[in-house]
Amino acid sequence: MRPKIICHMVSSIDGRLLPSRWTPPAKGVSFDVSAQYEAVAARIDAKGFIIGRTTMAEFSVATEREPTLGQAVKRDAHQADRQGKDLSVVIDPKGKLHYSDNTASGGHILAVLSEKVSDAYLQALRTAGVSYCFAGEDGDDLHLAMDTLGQVFGAKAILLEGGGRINGAFLKAGLIDEVSLLVTASIDGLAGVPSIFDYAGEENEKPAAGQSLRHVATETLEGGTVWMRYQVEKAEA
Repeated sequence: MRPKIICHMVSSIDGRLLPSRWTPPAKGVSFDVSAQYEAVAARIDAKGFIIGRTTMAEFSVATEREPTLGQAVKRDAHQADRQGKDLSVVIDPKGKLHYSDNTASGGHILAVLSEKVSDAYLQALRTAGVSYCFAGEDGDDLHLAMDTLGQVFGAKAILLEGGGRINGAFLKAGLIDEVSLLVTASIDGLAGVPSIFDYAGEENEKPAAGQSLRHVATETLEGGTVWMRYQVEKAEA
């Protein structure tokens, strides 16, 4: 059984994700958005997070290299010694990231890969003490990967903290159970800037089709940031 997946994000009021572009707080208002985000995350009953390759590469433990791919063969998940840590899950289908450590933001790194990554790459992950599992031949079977998180790694609930592309892929797959969104008192305003959900599909696709949001709670935080929680349900036919 897969874990409960809570998409936990912070954005401007127009849903954009790059804080460096946001308008500054009003005169006399001072608060730390990152600290708010982490404090709220700590209040959610989850044991780890999911991020993308680009975000993981921002940690000093990971560097990007050109992947080595081969034939798709059956692969088995590998669980290294977690030492009781929560999971820091990274979606990296091609296996571009190489690690100098097996922890990120306090959690044990678990790489979600395609079955086409090389044996040499898997051995490098084992040497670094990194766990891994697979998302099918091409690395796009998120249902398979999330089932493995639950069945092999014992994940009960986890935060999805992706960029918009990863969040959009999970949305399209119907894998988001709850949305936890902090909206700051700021605006970006430019079209095309990364947003909460950026599904890479065709113009006529509706990645949220068949889903509805049920409001759970709203809370106003310091500086006018609003924390909203929604349960994702199947929409009525």
